[in-house]
Amino acid sequence: MRSCGAGILIHPTAIIDPAADIGEGVEIGAYSIVGRGVSIGSGTVIGPHVVIRGTTRIGNDNRIFQFASVGEDPQDKKYRGETTALEIGDRNVIREFATLHRGTVQDKGVTRIGDDNLFMAYTHVAHDCVIGNRVIMANAASLAGHVRVDDDAILGGFSLVHQFCRIGQYSFSAMGSVISRDVPPYVMVGGRPTKPHGINAVGLERNGFDSVAIRQIKKAYKIVYKTGFKLEEAIRLLEEMSEDGPELACMVDFLRATGRSIIR
Repeated sequence: MRSCGAGILIHPTAIIDPAADIGEGVEIGAYSIVGRGVSIGSGTVIGPHVVIRGTTRIGNDNRIFQFASVGEDPQDKKYRGETTALEIGDRNVIREFATLHRGTVQDKGVTRIGDDNLFMAYTHVAHDCVIGNRVIMANAASLAGHVRVDDDAILGGFSLVHQFCRIGQYSFSAMGSVISRDVPPYVMVGGRPTKPHGINAVGLERNGFDSVAIRQIKKAYKIVYKTGFKLEEAIRLLEEMSEDGPELACMVDFLRATGRSIIR
């Protein structure tokens, strides 16, 4: 490793564009490539054989493992070389062979990733996705374009998410789930075909939800999935319940905003 000042350590075989912006304390491993327009925040560690391209902004204290591809052109036939971006927050872990692509001008032109997320090996984040904070994507989970994943959601290994879907906060998908509709907050899905299977009670407990809140969420799940109400009728009942439990307000907002309808 060679020192480049400000605590920056770059392996002599790495290729760094002179126009790249490298923060303090960054480490870049052997044979990695950092292109023009890339910005890497302080304390971030880039392993060997990583390729970072495009207009890609990476925050502080991230860890990117070997063979990851970050900020590559979107896999979209409409893409014609326009300048688009990938924005990554702080303290994310991006494991081996993960692929995170930039946005397209057909959307907002940017793929956005928040803080404290874990992208396990072979995961894929396609163009124009928006990922919140503390999301876990297990091995080979893949997002098509324009997908939104809210805070604290977990996608099990080999989960596949159709374009334009939304995955709600604290939801959980079992291994091999194929998701073609929105998954509401707190809901657990799985099986083939993929169906709802109750709420993510274990995840809620681990994240500090008390027994009262979990009972309210279970009641809300039954209203949406077990009573036979039409979605609009279920939403009205949840709105009344949300006056006594703020946890349900986000579920109401999610259901009102769903674009592809919800998985049922």
